[in-house]
Amino acid sequence: MSAHPTPGQTSEHNDVVFLLEEQHQTIRLLLAKVLDETGTERRKSFRDLMERLIVHETTEEEIVHRYARHTIVNGEQLVADRLVEEESLKQALVHLELLDPDSPEFVDAFEQLRQEVLAHDDAEEAREFAPLKERGDPAELQALAQAVRAAAALAPMHPRPGLTSAKENILAGPATAAVYDRARDAIRKIVDEL
Repeated sequence: MSAHPTPGQTSEHNDVVFLLEEQHQTIRLLLAKVLDETGTERRKSFRDLMERLIVHETTEEEIVHRYARHTIVNGEQLVADRLVEEESLKQALVHLELLDPDSPEFVDAFEQLRQEVLAHDDAEEAREFAPLKERGDPAELQALAQAVRAAAALAPMHPRPGLTSAKENILAGPATAAVYDRARDAIRKIVDEL
C-alpha cells in the first residue's frame, strides 16, 4: 500500500502522528468552546466534542495502539496506561451526556473531564506519539493515517465504556453502533430544533 502526500505537503504531514496531533488540537479547541457557551449551543458543542473524542479514541484503540505495542520500547505498558485513561474518559462522557449542560454539576464534571483529556493528550503525545515518530517506519505511519481515516467513518460516536480493544470494538459492531449513533443524533437534532 503506497501513501502519497497531497500536493504541497511533505509525507510527514500525512503520517498518523501528525493526524492524531491535529485531532488533539481540535479537541482542545472544543474543550474550551463548550464552557464558553450556554443552552442549546453548549449542548451542540458538547455533542461535537464527544463525537470527536469517541471517534479519535476508537480509532486509536483499533489501529494505533496495536502498532505502538510492537514498535516502541515498553509499548505494552504505555498502551495499557492510555487505555485506563481512555476508559475513564468514556465513563465521564456517559455521565455528562445525562446532565443538563447549564447545571453546576455539568460544569464541575466537565472541568474535571477537560483536565483529564488534556493530561491524557499530553501523555499520549510525549510517551506514545513521539516514540512512534522516532521509531516507526515512515511508510507504515502514512498507511496508519489512511487506516485511521477509514476507521473513523465506521467508529461509534457515543461512549461505549468497557470496549478498549480492536476485538471488543469489532464484536460490539462499531459499524452498527455508528449507524445507530448517527440516527439517534439526527433525531436529537430535530427535537432540539423544535
